[in-house]
Amino acid sequence: MGKIYYLMGKSASGKDTIYREILKKCPQLRRVVLYTTRPMRDGECEGREYYFAGQEDLEKFADQGKIIEMRTYQTVCGPWSYATVDDGRICLESADYLAIGTLESYAKLREYYGEKAVEPLYVTVDDGVRLERALERERAQKNPNYAELCRRFLADEEDFAQEKLNRLGIIHSFVNDDLENCVNKILKFMGKDFLSQSF
Repeated sequence: MGKIYYLMGKSASGKDTIYREILKKCPQLRRVVLYTTRPMRDGECEGREYYFAGQEDLEKFADQGKIIEMRTYQTVCGPWSYATVDDGRICLESADYLAIGTLESYAKLREYYGEKAVEPLYVTVDDGVRLERALERERAQKNPNYAELCRRFLADEEDFAQEKLNRLGIIHSFVNDDLENCVNKILKFMGKDFLSQSF
């Protein structure tokens, strides 16, 4: 029976980079790709970071009972929804998966697939470093949105509050102050099979 390894952390904690590095080192892992109504950012591709969908698409999935979890954020650009959809792409009988998302979405996946099937990988980094990274990333966009950056940064303080982590039994965290070291610690935590196949 496979597992879903669920990578999460506050914005600009480096989880997207860690996600790509783990997939590069462990090509046997399959990806859980979310659906979103937010606009595609520079450098993103359909089906890689997200499936970019309209609200009507998510409503259709909801009518079919295929939404595992969905959250909508009131951003400075209007509402953006993110959803994990049971669209037939996840088959735990035959593979392990890597997913990336929020604490809330982790909780919903664990509820849907069972506690033993979903393993949390919580990434942390100093808040000052996070803010610097977020600012650097936003500056690189064609149309920087600093107000949304600030909203996201502050919302993460509440979304990843320690009491919420405790309630979900998340006791391990991986400090991302050195990318390679952080990735290797995550692979070691995932098990010797992943570590041995990554070199």
